[in-house]
Amino acid sequence: MVVLRTLLTTAAVMLIALALASPRAGAKQPNILFIFSDDHAPQAIGAYGSEINQTPNLDRIAKEGAVFQNSFCANSICGPSRACILTGKHSHKNGFLRNGNKFDGTQTTFPKLMQDAGYQTAVIGKWHLSTDPTGFDHWEVLPGQGNYYNPGFIQMDGSRKLYTGYCTDIITDNSLAWLQEQRDKEKPFILMCQHKAPHRNWSPPERHFSLYKDVDVPEPETLFDDYSGRSGLLKENEMSIKDHFHWGHDMKFHGENYFPEHFASQHRNAEYARMTDEQKEAWDAAYEPENEEFIRRMRAGELSDKDVIRWKYQRYIKDYLRCIQAVDDGVGRLLEYLDESGLAENTIVIYGSDQGFYLGEHGWYDKRWMFEESLLMPFLIRWPGVIDPGTNSTALIQNIDYGPTFLDLAGAEVPTEMQGRSMVPMLRNQCKPSASWRDAVYYAYYENAAVHNVPVHDGVRTDRYKLMFFPRTREWNLFDLQEDPLELKSVHGDPVYADILAGMQKRYRDLRQFYDVNSAVIPATRGDEQRWRERDAALTRNARKQDDVELAFIGDSITQGWEGSGKEVWNKYYGDRKTINLGIGGDRTEHVIWRLTHGNLGKIEPKVAVLMIGTNNTGHFDQDPDEVAAGVKRILEILEERLPETKVVLHGIFPRGPHRLDLKRLNNIAINQRIRRFADGDRVHFLEVGDAFLAPDGTINKEIMPDLLHLSSEGYERWAKALEPKLKELGL
Repeated sequence: MVVLRTLLTTAAVMLIALALASPRAGAKQPNILFIFSDDHAPQAIGAYGSEINQTPNLDRIAKEGAVFQNSFCANSICGPSRACILTGKHSHKNGFLRNGNKFDGTQTTFPKLMQDAGYQTAVIGKWHLSTDPTGFDHWEVLPGQGNYYNPGFIQMDGSRKLYTGYCTDIITDNSLAWLQEQRDKEKPFILMCQHKAPHRNWSPPERHFSLYKDVDVPEPETLFDDYSGRSGLLKENEMSIKDHFHWGHDMKFHGENYFPEHFASQHRNAEYARMTDEQKEAWDAAYEPENEEFIRRMRAGELSDKDVIRWKYQRYIKDYLRCIQAVDDGVGRLLEYLDESGLAENTIVIYGSDQGFYLGEHGWYDKRWMFEESLLMPFLIRWPGVIDPGTNSTALIQNIDYGPTFLDLAGAEVPTEMQGRSMVPMLRNQCKPSASWRDAVYYAYYENAAVHNVPVHDGVRTDRYKLMFFPRTREWNLFDLQEDPLELKSVHGDPVYADILAGMQKRYRDLRQFYDVNSAVIPATRGDEQRWRERDAALTRNARKQDDVELAFIGDSITQGWEGSGKEVWNKYYGDRKTINLGIGGDRTEHVIWRLTHGNLGKIEPKVAVLMIGTNNTGHFDQDPDEVAAGVKRILEILEERLPETKVVLHGIFPRGPHRLDLKRLNNIAINQRIRRFADGDRVHFLEVGDAFLAPDGTINKEIMPDLLHLSSEGYERWAKALEPKLKELGL
C-alpha cells in the first residue's frame, strides 16, 4: 500500500510538472497584433518626445504599456529588416542582405512555428521580400514597394486585386475584415498589419492635405551638417535634401523642372498618374498654389540656396508627417475594435517600423547609415495585466528579438539557429533587463554602390558608445553618445578615448564571432570603384557572348595579370584553347562570390576552371585562415551549383613576401593547409605550385615577382608549366 501510495504521489507530481511545462498551461495563449510601418522615425512619435507632430493612438499604446528607448534594427533597409524579423537572424545568416535579394521562404521563420503552436497567422500590407509569404494562413501583400493611391495587392492564388482608395486605409480595412470575419475565432492569432507609409514618396491622403499647412515644422539642428570630423564617406552620400530630391517624385511639381540646379529631374510622380480625376483635383487644389508661389519667388530671385533647402525640407517633412497621421488613424481604428470586441484583454499590441529615418538630420532623408536616426526603430508594446502602464525601458533590444519573443509568447520552443533572444522574461519584469541581457548590439549594412551611395559598414553600439567600421576606406569612427548625442565628431583618434576604442574594437570582434560574421563568405560588390565596375561589366558581357569556353581562370590581380605581364605566355599556352579570364585586381573571396552570382559566368560551361583567390583577404585584413577558407569553399559550392560538369583546379595561394617567416605568407600557407582538404580527386583538384616561384632558401627573386606578390612574364611562364600537366590530365 505504501508502495502504491508512493507511485501515485510520484505520478501526480510528474503530471503537475508536465502541466506546468506545457506551453498552454495556465494563462491562455495571447493574441498578438503586430502593427508595422515603413521608415517611421521614432522622433516623429509623441511617445518618443516628438516636437514636430502628435500621434495620439500610438501614444495610447505607450501610455497603456511600454516604450523601448533603445530599440535597434540589425540592417537599416526595408527588405533586410523584415527578413531579420521573420527569421530572428542577422542578414548574413538569413541570406537577405540588400533590397533586390529574394527571401528564402523555406528557411525557419517564426510564423511557421507559431502555426505549429496552434496560432492562426496573417500578414496584410507591405511585404517587399520578392517571394511569396510562407507560414501564413492568410496573406494579402503589396507588390514590391506598393502604391499609396489605388494600390494593387497580390492574393494567395497569385492574382492581383486592385483597390480604389488610399493604401494605409485599405490595409487597415483589410486587417479589420480578417479580424472580424475571416479568422478562426477558436484559435489565438498573430496578425502582422504592415503599412507602406510613411515610405517615400510621402503621398498623404486627402483628409490630411491641410495638416501643418500654415505652420513651419521645426528644423533639426544638423540640417546644414558639413560632415566634418567623421569619415569622408559621409560627403559621398546621395540622400541629401540639398541635392537629391526630385522635382516631380519627391516635391510634387508637374511638368518641366525649372530649377535643375536645385532639383533632380528623373522620376515623375507616379502616384499622381494612378489617381482618379477626383483625387487629382483634390491633390492639385492642395499643392498647386504652393508650387506656383515657390516658382514665382524663385524667378523673382527672392530665395537663397539655404532658403530652397528649407522650402524642400518643409515640403518633405509635412508630407511625411501627413502620411504618419493616416497610420495613426488606422492604429486608432484597430485599438477601438479590440476594445469593442472584448479582445483587448488578451491581445498584445506592438507597434514598430522596419528602421528609423532621417528627418533632415545631417541634411539627409532615407536611412542605411548606422547613425542614431536610422539605427533606432520604434517599439511600443501593450500587454494588459503584465506590463504596467507608462513603463519606460532602456534595454538594448533588436529586431532579431521579435521572432523569439513571439514564439515564447506562444509557448513554442525557440530554435537555436535564431540569433535573437526572447524578451518575454524582461517584459514580465516590467521591461527591466536581467544582468545577462546584452550589453551591445551588432549592426551591418551591405549595399555598396547602390541607391543613395551609402557604403558598406558595420559596428557595435552600447548604452553610451558607438563604433563603426568602413571597409571601403578601412577606417574606424567612434562616438560618445553622452557627450556628442548628435554624432558630429568621431573620437577614434583622440588619446583620451584610446582605451574605450580598444574596448569597443574588442567588443566588435567578439560580437562578429558570436554572430558568426565572416566577410569572406558574404557577397560584396566593389561597384563604387569605376575600374572595378567597368571590368566586372566587361567580363559579364564577354561571358554572355561565349558559349564554347573550355578553360576559365577565376581570381584576383594575379589572374587578371594574364592580360598584362602574362599576355605572351597566355597566347602561347591558352590562345588556342577557348579560354576566358575572370580575374579582377584587388578582389577578395567575397567579391568573387558576388561576381559569380551576378553575371560573370554568363553562358560559359568550361571543362575546367582554375581558381586562385585569397591573397587579398590576407593582404587587406590579415583575415583568419578559417574564414578565408570558408570563402573559398563557398566559391567551390557556387561553381558546383552553376557548373556541375566543370572540373576545378584549386590552386594553393601563391607565396608572397621576402622570406619564409613573412607574416602574410604564413597566413596564406595556413589558408592553403585548409583548402587542400576541399579536393575530392574528382570534381575538385588541389594544385600547389608555389615552389615554382621560390629559391631554395625560401626567398622570392624579383625577376619572378617584382613586388614579391605579382608575377613577371617569367613568373607566368612558370605558372603555366606547373599547371599544364593537370590540365592535360583533365582532358585539355
